Amino acid sequence: MFHKILVAVDNSPVSTKVFDEAVNLAKETNANLMLIHVLSPFDESYLTSSGAYSSSYYPTFNANNLEYYMGVWEELKEEGLKYLNMLCDEANKLGVPTEITQNLGDPGRTICELASNWNADLIIIGRRGRSGLNEFFLGSVSNYVLHHAPCSVLTVQGKNIVKAAEAEKLETTSI
Repeated sequence: MFHKILVAVDNSPVSTKVFDEAVNLAKETNANLMLIHVLSPFDESYLTSSGAYSSSYYPTFNANNLEYYMGVWEELKEEGLKYLNMLCDEANKLGVPTEITQNLGDPGRTICELASNWNADLIIIGRRGRSGLNEFFLGSVSNYVLHHAPCSVLTVQGKNIVKAAEAEKLETTSI
């Protein structure tokens, strides 16, 4: 049924569930996995070029700011690759042939382009559960992929997972 499954991951609690679902499905269907992590300057967790430590209201070009910003991007790239390699090793140990890729760009478009170029049969992606203004302003990668994918899409609901992770984070910081 499925031969090539593209799995979109980021280093979030939802991605663990997405990865587990993908590995289980790949084992059942003898499919290959491609894990993708997209570095996006548009994601809320990443720095903006103007926000890289400016002490004024109007950001100006400063070599120190640029150096800092580039250093942070290198760290993000390394963290992403380390995460992808860890997941790849885990899938391979379970007997699932797995490849990885890390791309820079708009996550939704990048995922759909890779699915098309790799001839994926299925995309598995997490959904954080954003809605209303939050989804409007921050966007929804899963919504974009659902509407533009060249193949079937399986979304893994992560709203409860994200809430549980946030509650756990609050507990550890208040202790």
